[in-house]
Amino acid sequence: MTPEDLANRHPRLFHVTRPDSVAGILARGLLPTSGLLDLFEVTGERRAAIERRRRPGSVVLHHPAQGSATVTDQLPMTEAALERCLDDGLAPSDWLVLLNARVFFWADEAGLARLLGARMNRGRALAVLVLDTLGLVSAHAERVELSPINSGATMRRPARRGLGTFTPLLALPYGEWSRRRGGRDRVLEVTVVGGVPDVSRHVLEVRRVREAA
Repeated sequence: MTPEDLANRHPRLFHVTRPDSVAGILARGLLPTSGLLDLFEVTGERRAAIERRRRPGSVVLHHPAQGSATVTDQLPMTEAALERCLDDGLAPSDWLVLLNARVFFWADEAGLARLLGARMNRGRALAVLVLDTLGLVSAHAERVELSPINSGATMRRPARRGLGTFTPLLALPYGEWSRRRGGRDRVLEVTVVGGVPDVSRHVLEVRRVREAA
């Protein structure tokens, strides 16, 4: 699939974050959890607790040079549920490492609306970065991967997931990707392994969904 193919189907991408994280994202780039831990020089047991275990709450990082940043919680997912839906011999910690190595974008407004309307997000202060798909994906095509599921959620009946969940953008034409998945799936998430350091170049709008009380 080319960047143009993806942009024709999904001209905008959406990233949900905290309102107080927007300035840091625009200044230092959109980094995955692992990238933030590198930047903030988090090591040892504290790093393992953030990167390899489910986060029941947000974690605030501090650094004398970098300032502060917040790593979001993983409330929509549990390790017990992951145990039941993982394939390819993966353990929950393996899946968490995969998630923490990438940043995530919703591919359309419908998926975004479901996330914003989820019970656990009601009342939360949230912001949405609206991005130009073609510009972002063209700049980072070799690290863009697609998912047909909400890879960070295991609510209700969680979808099976494994090493084949994330498909490199350039690996297959859209029709072939969909055919191999039984013709049922569409792109739900667009992910970028390693993050988007130049994200400010691709942001078209910052929506303040809710402000802090």
